[in-house]
Amino acid sequence: MKQFNFKTINLPNTPGIYLFYYNQELIYVGKATSLKSRVKSYFAKNKKNVRPIEQMIHQVNNIKHIKTESVLEAILLEGEYIKNFRPKYNVLWKDDKSWNYIVITKDIFPKVLTLRQHERKNISKIQEKKQYWHIFGPYPGLKTKEAMKILSRLFYISHCEPKAKRPCLYYEMGQCLGVCSGDIDNVQYKDKVIKPLIMFLQGNKTGLIKNLQKEMKLNSSLNNFEEAGRIRDQIKALQRIQDISLINKSFLEENINKKREIRIEGYDISNLGKNDKVGSMVVFDADGPIKADYRKFNIKSVEGQSDVDCLAEVLERRLGHIEWPMPDIFLIDGGKPQVNKTKTILKKLNIDIPIVGIAKGPKRDKNEFFVNYDNQLFLNWVVSNKNLLIQVRDEAHRFAINFNRSKRKIKKTKKH
Repeated sequence: MKQFNFKTINLPNTPGIYLFYYNQELIYVGKATSLKSRVKSYFAKNKKNVRPIEQMIHQVNNIKHIKTESVLEAILLEGEYIKNFRPKYNVLWKDDKSWNYIVITKDIFPKVLTLRQHERKNISKIQEKKQYWHIFGPYPGLKTKEAMKILSRLFYISHCEPKAKRPCLYYEMGQCLGVCSGDIDNVQYKDKVIKPLIMFLQGNKTGLIKNLQKEMKLNSSLNNFEEAGRIRDQIKALQRIQDISLINKSFLEENINKKREIRIEGYDISNLGKNDKVGSMVVFDADGPIKADYRKFNIKSVEGQSDVDCLAEVLERRLGHIEWPMPDIFLIDGGKPQVNKTKTILKKLNIDIPIVGIAKGPKRDKNEFFVNYDNQLFLNWVVSNKNLLIQVRDEAHRFAINFNRSKRKIKKTKKH
């Protein structure tokens, strides 16, 4: 059989799904961060046929594709195609350990969980109907922890107990609508969290955003400005889903040689007295600073002059903004105490992003690195890019100092 000529199709360098056909039969569907690169890899010459589908690539005589706006949407769409069409080679080579589902329970406050194929096999159909309101998938190779982090941030999914003794950390950061505090009942939770999530998992993001825009306008007309603002931020987050870590390779493996894609956030605290405490956030990629994404923070909750506590406040407030893109690296101006505090905050929120601290030393004449990510590939990257990281640290320091000075100058002007 004559092999399909890959060069005859024009594929975009965007996320999406690709569909392999034998005549009119869909025999395989896959997801990709870059449709062009992924499909091209199947037809590369002089390579070992590692993936099972590559051993059958000679059967492919037509290829179609569907673009998506994010990797997460590509994963969800792939799952819908596998469920509805059961392509021959997806089913034949399925791995029970890598086929995952997202399920919504029938609890009063429905839970959103992940389920592996082999776990699902142990549940009878009757039990399934009793326990689960919806089952989405299968999603081959889905990194379930990463997916749940993204979905939780996008849809304010509750991980706490209803009417707990004290509100959870997510509530304090504006990422929980108040299941724990009693601010929201089960009907409101289903309307504001679960139903929008279901629309998204069904692939109807466009319809979801239209619904949210109507809700935002309604709340604004009723002077519910806080709720309108929350929905506005949710819409922005849905339009800018940051999900590259979901598929196949992590940032370390996928982007280590593509510096342009790396996003670094740098933080520093300027602490010049009891009432003169501020924080800075600067953003870089390999081409330099992205000044439009810089942010300033007035420290509000810290008594005394603890730089570590000030940093904690800045990070918690920053992470409360789900509409801001997540970085690939957190760069901290400081040493082990600052890095450990950052690690604690990220761990509470189930965020797995490398942290690098750069301490100047007592005389501010050193650059001592503290890396909280046990991966040799990443450590090598840090060594190779230490000048870029020092530049980010210095810019965060400059930005914080200038902000503090401008605040003090305004205070002096007001006194006179």
